[in-house]
Order: sequence, then structure tokens, then C-alpha cells
Amino acid sequence: MINAIYTATATATGGRNGKVTSSDGVLDLEVRIPKEMGGANNDYTNPEQLFAAGYAACFDSALSLIIKRNKVTTRMTTVTAHVGIGKDEAEGFGLVVTLEANIPGVEQSVADDLIAQAHQVCPYSNATRGNVEVTLKTTTNELAAQ
Repeated sequence: MINAIYTATATATGGRNGKVTSSDGVLDLEVRIPKEMGGANNDYTNPEQLFAAGYAACFDSALSLIIKRNKVTTRMTTVTAHVGIGKDEAEGFGLVVTLEANIPGVEQSVADDLIAQAHQVCPYSNATRGNVEVTLKTTTNELAAQ
């Protein structure tokens, strides 16, 4: 059982062609169906972008925790989340995620180990495990972190 120390609350009105707002008013965005899914254009955000942003931020925090726990010295990490949506076998819809972590200043094998450990503690990873295909990729490129 999880004892929540923080609860985010957001409300959607109008589904994929509507608006999303947080209870504190910080998030207040219009959302639209992306052009690739039949929408008019890509001038607005959509649920997949919002999920990707949340997952990337959360995963980068989990990665920082793992780096600290392992007493590894790195430079600034970055995590990019690619969230795809498509039809599943049951004619419903599902998500697919690729997480790309750049961990400069370490060997590739260390980066691979750190991302695997972060995937075990990240709340988004734990929530999606067994339900969403998640692919992990790592780089150690200095330029990608800037």
C-alpha cells in the first residue's frame, strides 16, 4: 500500500479536442488530436506529449537517485521519452514507449546498468510495467547533454 505524499489533480474537458487544467491552475492547456491521427494540425499539445514529459522528468529523477545511491560521478543527465499510440490486437488503443537516457562521463556498460536500475524505481515505469512496452536506450555522449 502506498501512502501518497503528494497528489496531483487535473481535469479534462472535451477529451482530445478540449482543455486540461490542474487544480492549482498552473497547468492550463488546450489539447487537440495530432495531425497524424486525423487532427487539423500540430499546434497544440496532446495527451501523449503530456505523458512523455511526465515520464521523462520522473525517469530522470529516478536516474539521479540511482546515480547517487551507486556513488557514480556523471555530468548532467538527460532523458527523452518517445510515447507512441496505436491500435492493439483487441481493437482498443495502447501505448509504446522508448526512453533514451544520456549519461555523460561514464562507460556505456555503467550507463546501461544505471538506466536498468532507474527503470525498477521510477513510478511511471512501475505503473506501466506489464501494460506498456518500454524500450531503454543509453548514450554517454557529452554533446547530447547540452
